[in-house]
Amino acid sequence: MSEPLIGAIEAGGTKFVLALARQDGTILRRERVETRTAAETLPEVAAFFRAAAAIHGPIGGFGVGSFGPLDIDPTSPTYGTITTTPKPGWSGARFAEALGEFAVPLMVDTDVNAAALGECLAGAGRGCRTLAYTTVGTGIGTGVVQAGRPLAGFSHYESGHLRVPRDPACDSFAGSCPYHGDCLEGLACGPAIKARFGRGLDEMVDPAAAVELIAGYLADLAMTLILLHAPDRLAFGGGVMKAPGMLEALRRITEMRLAGYVVHPRLDPGLASYIVGPMLGDDAGITGAVELGRQAIAQAASAP
Repeated sequence: MSEPLIGAIEAGGTKFVLALARQDGTILRRERVETRTAAETLPEVAAFFRAAAAIHGPIGGFGVGSFGPLDIDPTSPTYGTITTTPKPGWSGARFAEALGEFAVPLMVDTDVNAAALGECLAGAGRGCRTLAYTTVGTGIGTGVVQAGRPLAGFSHYESGHLRVPRDPACDSFAGSCPYHGDCLEGLACGPAIKARFGRGLDEMVDPAAAVELIAGYLADLAMTLILLHAPDRLAFGGGVMKAPGMLEALRRITEMRLAGYVVHPRLDPGLASYIVGPMLGDDAGITGAVELGRQAIAQAASAP
C-alpha cells in the first residue's frame, strides 16, 4: 500500500500556497490562491485538496503554516484558530473546521515557524541542531527550530515586538507599531521604514545610512537570540534583508554588540558563516508545511 499523501498550506496575508506532496517531499500538485476573507478563501483551499486527492490519492494529514496571531497549543479546544489578527474577516477562522471533511490529522504552526522548519531541513539550517530564522518584511517574526521541532511556550514567539534601545537624538522616529510604538517591528519592518523615510530601502538612491540604522536594531535582536537560545546559526530573510549591505552590516554590528562576551567556534570572526541569508527562498514555508503534515501523520500513527 502506498504511503498517505500530505496536504500542505502556507497561509500568508496576501496569498495561500497549497501543495499535495508525497512523504519524501515530492510535490505532486501546487497552486496559489489569493487571500481574501476566510469565508471566501478557505472553501477554495478545501476544493483544491478535494480535486488533488481525486487524482493522486487520499490525503493522510495536513500541515499548515499560517499568519497569526494563532492558537498553536495542541491541547487547546481552539487549536489552529486565528485569534486577534487585524486582517478583516479572519479572526476566529479555524483550519480544523475548514479541512474537517478530510477527517485526518492536522498540525498547525506559524508561517515563520514553518519557514524556519523548511530552512532547517533543506536550506540554511542543514546540519544545525538549533536554527533561529527571522523574516523582516511587512512584519518581523522569528522561528526557532530545535531537533526538527519549532519551539514555543503557551503560544508562539513574537520577536518583532521586543523593545530595542532607541536614541531619540539619533532616531527621532517614534515607531509605527499600534501597540508598542518603537518596538523592533515598529522601527525596522518594511512599513516602518517607509513611514520614517517616505520610501523603501530599494527606492533610495543611497540607502547606506538607513541600512546602518535598521541593521543596528536587527543586531539587537540577533544578540538577544544568541543570548537566549544559543542557536547553531541565525538566518535572516524577507524583503528588508535584500537591501544592499544589510546582511553585512547586521553581521558587523552584531559582533560589535556581543563585545567578545560569547566565545564559541560557531561564532566565526565576522560572523559570515553564523549569520546567513535563507537558501530556499519562496519555498521555505511550503517545505516546512509539508514537514508539519509528515509529523501530524507520524504522531497519529504512534498514538495509543
